[in-house]
Amino acid sequence: MKNLTWRAVVAGAVIVAAIVLLVPTFQETWWPHTKINLGLDLQGGMHLALEVEAEKAVESTLQRTVQDMQEELRKARVRYRDLALDKNVISIRLLGQEGREAFQKMFDEQFPNLKVVSRDEQGKDLVMRITLPDSEIDRVKELAVAQALETIRNRIDQFGVTEPDIRRQGERRILIQLPGIDDPDRAKELVGRTAQLQFRMLDETHSLERALEGHPPPESEVLYESRTHEETGRTIRTPYLVKKKVLLTGEYLQEARVAFDSRYGDPYVSIEFDRNGARIFERITAENVGKRLAIVLDNTVYSAPVIREKIAGGSAMIEGGFTDAEAKDLAIVLRAGALPAPVNILEERTVGPSLGHDSIRMGLVSILIGFVLVAVFMMVYYKGAGLVADLALVLNVLIIAGGLAMFGATLTLPGIAGVILTIGMAVDANVLVFERIREELRLGKTPGAAVDAGFSRATLTILDANVTTLVAALVLFQFGTGPVKGFAVTLSIGIVASFFTAVFVSRIIFDYFLFYRRIKALSI
Repeated sequence: MKNLTWRAVVAGAVIVAAIVLLVPTFQETWWPHTKINLGLDLQGGMHLALEVEAEKAVESTLQRTVQDMQEELRKARVRYRDLALDKNVISIRLLGQEGREAFQKMFDEQFPNLKVVSRDEQGKDLVMRITLPDSEIDRVKELAVAQALETIRNRIDQFGVTEPDIRRQGERRILIQLPGIDDPDRAKELVGRTAQLQFRMLDETHSLERALEGHPPPESEVLYESRTHEETGRTIRTPYLVKKKVLLTGEYLQEARVAFDSRYGDPYVSIEFDRNGARIFERITAENVGKRLAIVLDNTVYSAPVIREKIAGGSAMIEGGFTDAEAKDLAIVLRAGALPAPVNILEERTVGPSLGHDSIRMGLVSILIGFVLVAVFMMVYYKGAGLVADLALVLNVLIIAGGLAMFGATLTLPGIAGVILTIGMAVDANVLVFERIREELRLGKTPGAAVDAGFSRATLTILDANVTTLVAALVLFQFGTGPVKGFAVTLSIGIVASFFTAVFVSRIIFDYFLFYRRIKALSI
């Protein structure tokens, strides 16, 4: 009897825990349990397929290399001309003979990851063509895709989407599912924004008009600032002649947050640099007092203030006539970091919530029909014992739902299919036990002995069948993608729940009637 008591306590504790875990799914509560989240196919949302332009990452790497090489050549006092990048190949003309040894020493020490494609003697000058080895190009591309995946994940997490599905597909593609998103255009802008923040000086020595005519100086380029007038809605584009040399980038950012102007209440983005960035920013402002510093994001000028004095502390602000949402999104992308390369949207699908509601309704109807058919069959074929199996089936569905809530799992249409399949599989264990009990009764054993023999002899067979199915479900979860994983999750929880209810709970009910109610015959 003690054995029956503690088993009943364990079963009751599991059932109560399942109910407690399920409550937050249907009603807001104070306890910090997660709830069952609905997938894209059930609550609507957005599906995006992106492709990372990994070649741009290689180009950006070589552009930074050109800038670094210019600095190192200046330090080594090597005379050169025509240092330029063309189709991922850096070409440089070394003037005369005297600087070649210094260049070679600098090249070997500072740029060991580069290789020389060709050397051409042109009179006294030496023209060299330099690029990255193929292995290094592959590494840069692989790193760009991996970093893009992590950056996009960070942005979406800060955006507040519940249970997004973000994964890599193939070499350069990223698949994104955003359930419950109600502003698809804003989500696309947030995900696809490169967010390369740069601080560059304005070129105030050359003519902006001549640059606009198509003749900018080699070291500068024309970039625009876009402002939208609140009342008229017109966008005004203001051109600036900006130096190509990047003095500071967003990689040194430590914090970016939305703040509001104390005078007019307009939102802006306040940024703070880390220790190295603060030191660089202080040096830039000290060396350029009285000049204009352009804050450039994705080749768009957001502001170009005059540096009044040296700025210590590593703080700055980005103004641009933002709305609250625009300022918030800009702060998110700056905190999450810049994408190493642009991304293209290859595929975009939006699932409306009405379709999701229809899917939920049909899924629940399918579960109900499957449950009723199985329950009726068990009652007709196994009579009173069938009612025990039906009760175990109800508890099985309850425990599956509680398990999904406990793990914060995402329920999808394939997940509902897993629940329906589990309903059918759950009674298989009861069928094995009941048929074994029938055989024992035919041999003339008492009801108590028949139940004991039926459960003990069938349990091993049930365990073997469930373990093999569970292994298959875990393999599906490990190697499957979104919908397959949803099916595997519900199937795995369902297998464990069905074994518990069919073997453990059903045995408690039989023992209760046999030992407490002392029934003389089994209805089976």
